Formats: sequence, structure tokens, C-alpha cells
Amino acid sequence: MTISHEVETMCKVAKGPHHGPAPIPEEGKWVKAYEIKDISGFTHGVGWCAPQQGACKLTLNVKEGVVQEALVETLGCSGMTHSAAMAAEILPGKTILEALNTDLVCDAINVAMRELFLQIVYGRSQSAFSEDGLAIGAALEDLGKGLRSQVGTMFSTKEKGVRYLEMAEGYVTKMALDENDEVIGYQFIKLGKMLEDIRHGVAPEEALKKNTGTYGRFDNAAKYIDPREE
Repeated sequence: MTISHEVETMCKVAKGPHHGPAPIPEEGKWVKAYEIKDISGFTHGVGWCAPQQGACKLTLNVKEGVVQEALVETLGCSGMTHSAAMAAEILPGKTILEALNTDLVCDAINVAMRELFLQIVYGRSQSAFSEDGLAIGAALEDLGKGLRSQVGTMFSTKEKGVRYLEMAEGYVTKMALDENDEVIGYQFIKLGKMLEDIRHGVAPEEALKKNTGTYGRFDNAAKYIDPREE
């Protein structure tokens, strides 16, 4: 380490406090983090690309500084899905500092990594007060049955009103309107669960019927419309 002449000629003044870093909550413990291996946590981060054409929700499970689990969910340009595939391969096994300084190809994923890093190193993780943290595989709970991201997609215009296209329950096939043409419910298909049933040998027609449901006062509608056709 090079020290300037001005500093070398200074007299030494003793340092008073030696209390180290402030403790942060980690997996049910209070931890003073000195090194990357002192960091553990499970949490989510959201990022966006420069032109804000897309977004990424990134979920990491970090144990002793090393990423053990990654869930990458993207919304936006088609290239993001390929970037997500690469990021999902790249992230597990890296320290959280390595992950922060790795080009994850897509700006949205990089920004999500940055935001998530800040949460974890400051002790703002979802597992901060969970003893021993969350088990590897906990990220899959966000996806539910069929392991499909929960997506909400709505479109509306002043001229023609709203169209529900996809809700948390699934792909919307019909909207129910009352006598004033106001929405009172909808019909949906649980796509992830339906495809899972088909893969397991259920006939497509039966799987479709089994995984079709309704929400709200669907049965009391004055009119039904197809949100994609009408």
C-alpha cells in the first residue's frame, strides 16, 4: 500500500470505537457481516431494462454467501426469456458478490440482481426472522400448481372498456356482464394444471373441463363476451 509523504509525516491518533458493523437480521439470528460468507437470506428483487420495455422478478435463496436457488421470471421482450434461461444456469453456485458482478445479459435481470443484493446485505430478506431460513425449493411456492408464473394481463380503452385476458387463476375465456354491461365475473382455465393433467394421461377435453372455473357472479350475467374476440 502506498502512503503519501503528507500522511507519513502525520502523528498517529488512536482509534476509539471498535464495535464493527451493525448487526443485521438473518434467518432468525442477528449477524455482524464482515465477509460475503456471513450473508444468508431468501428474497425477491424486481428490475427493469433501460427503455423500460420489460421487467424481471428474480428470487434467490442465499446460504453463507452462495446462491443455492434461483427463480427468474420475466415480462417483456422475447429476448428476456432467453436471457432468463442463461441467468438461471449462471447464478446457482456463485457468491452473491460474484452474481452482482456477472453480466446476466438482460438489463432487467441485472437490475433485479442489484436490487436483490441490496435487500439481502442490509438484512431486508423475507427470511430475516425465519429460523434457519427457507428450504431450497421455497421459490417454487410462488408458482403454485403446474409451476407457472402468476400473471395478470388486462387491456382497456376509453371507447370500448376493459378486457380481462389473464388473472392469477389463469387464462380468461369469458367475461360476465350485467344488464349495465359492467363486469361481474369471468371464466378461466388453469393452464398450468390442465397441461400437467394432459401430460399425466388425462384426455384433453376432460382436462379442459376439469380445470375450467369461474369467479364472481358469473352465473348471474346478462351477457357473456370473449375478451379476445368481442
